[in-house]
Amino acid sequence: MPADGHAPTLSHEIDDRGHGRTAVLIHSLALDRSVWDGLRGHLAAIRNLVLLDLPGHGGSPAIQEPTIDWMADEVERLLAVSLGTTPVMAIGMSLGGCVAQALAIRHPHRVTRLGLIDTTCWYGPSAQADWTERAGRAERDGIGSLAEFQLERWFTPRFRAERPDEGRRLLEVFGRTQLPDYVATCRAMGAMDMRESVRAIRVPTAIVVGDQDTATPPGHAHDLHERIADSTLEVLSGCAHLSAVERPDAVCAALRLVGSARG
Repeated sequence: MPADGHAPTLSHEIDDRGHGRTAVLIHSLALDRSVWDGLRGHLAAIRNLVLLDLPGHGGSPAIQEPTIDWMADEVERLLAVSLGTTPVMAIGMSLGGCVAQALAIRHPHRVTRLGLIDTTCWYGPSAQADWTERAGRAERDGIGSLAEFQLERWFTPRFRAERPDEGRRLLEVFGRTQLPDYVATCRAMGAMDMRESVRAIRVPTAIVVGDQDTATPPGHAHDLHERIADSTLEVLSGCAHLSAVERPDAVCAALRLVGSARG
């Protein structure tokens, strides 16, 4: 059990088909660890994987503290019990990328590599108002009212036409999210501002973004790249906000730039 005495409660699974080194995969807002299904096959050949559901998502219990820092601490509790002191490459997409950054900042002993996919360290000057508005819409009209909005942000029109099954699958996951947890997570994302603290990150970091990402556009990725000293940046053509779903092969290639050569 971690030193703070709190047992981890996050739903998770461990895929140990890799070669000893370990990565933890942290999913995006209102989804769960199944969002990594496409990427998992690529990464499992080179890494052991810890796949988890964040608080208030998938099979994990409700959110207790609506902050990104608290979510990162919950991930660390899980890793401490599951892995002991074993360091990991932390890979996160969107919300998961925010949590991965916080994990590296708050628990630097744990993280030796970072993979930040379609994410940001700050959603901008209107962040609180924007996220409050989205949470309010969900409260007023239900989670389902955001379905079309989510699909348009998640995927390019081409992918939605060619893979409608994938959109339907993820919308089913999205629709199972409990309203209080969705609202709490929106609040956490709106309040997040790690612009200065990410400068303390000293581990090799792969930053990946889709060129058609409207949720965290490439400008956010360029900003992260400038703030994190030892980072690479890959802008992927032909994909939107969920790059790891739309182009898992390209994302895996970008992550391996820092994920395999040096441990």
